[in-house]
Amino acid sequence: MKIFFIATLVSLLFTVILGKLTIPILKRIKAGQTILHYVETHKNKNGTPTMGGLFFIISAIITFYLMGGRGRLALVACCIGLAFMLVGFIDDFIKIKHKKNEGLKPYQKILFQLSISLIAGFFAYVNKITIFYLPFSKNVVDLGVFTIPLVALIFIAITNSVNLTDGLDGLASGVSCIYLIFISIIISLQTSLFTSIVNLNEEYVNLVLLSSSLVGGILGFLIFNVSKASVFMGDTGSLSLGGFLGSISIFSSNSLFIPILGIMFVISSISVIVQVLYYKKTKKRIILMAPIHHHFQLKGYSESKISFIYSLITGVMGTLAILSYI
Repeated sequence: MKIFFIATLVSLLFTVILGKLTIPILKRIKAGQTILHYVETHKNKNGTPTMGGLFFIISAIITFYLMGGRGRLALVACCIGLAFMLVGFIDDFIKIKHKKNEGLKPYQKILFQLSISLIAGFFAYVNKITIFYLPFSKNVVDLGVFTIPLVALIFIAITNSVNLTDGLDGLASGVSCIYLIFISIIISLQTSLFTSIVNLNEEYVNLVLLSSSLVGGILGFLIFNVSKASVFMGDTGSLSLGGFLGSISIFSSNSLFIPILGIMFVISSISVIVQVLYYKKTKKRIILMAPIHHHFQLKGYSESKISFIYSLITGVMGTLAILSYI
């Protein structure tokens, strides 16, 4: 347990140092975010440095290995997180280069994401990671070959959902931090309860160590990202975070906990889907602006309050998720 706390602190420290070094460079090369013209309340954020995901993701990975992190599952999780980070980096780079809020074409982004997701799905199946813990119980289910499409779908869903939630200062980063804390607790509890079902204790410990390193990285990033943010994580950070959240959850057989711990990510995606479908049919909007956090902002709630409530709800859902194990 002690090593997890140390990893969190070391990663936090690395992130703060790298942030202090990186943000001035991002400003100097004018790697600023171009804000959509119809988000009136965000006009003063135009030009804020983006791609902050670079320094806190890199800090977390370095910390993980410095703390003795090993394990095949954690290694693959890092590769998947970095692969999604590369997609996000390309997207951010195009936006910065052309000074607009459009990077990769939607079909290009989904093709990249689908390729990574299918590879992850095949890896899970080949390595017999086909057991899924059932939330709110101590039962498991084995989905066999159906793991491949399910894992691919989960990765696409969570990476895009985290990306959609990254719209306010400290929002996606705060929710992701709480998510990682609770998935670490769940993995630890399951490791002690289900050793007879899955003999992956060392692998699970490494996933928790990776998760702890990411928590430290996000906490360090939040120092620069809470309102008023001096840097955004960009798609570089949000897609990578989604990749890590998905990897840690899936490889620990906790895929079915994702919509519970990630309830606010789910709500963000659903709000966009419903808004778009309803508008296409009626030319009217159900909420003022999607994702729904913008609706709350237009209703007069501050970014800090919205971010706090999102994190609080995530924490409540996480607490409910662990009740069946304690």
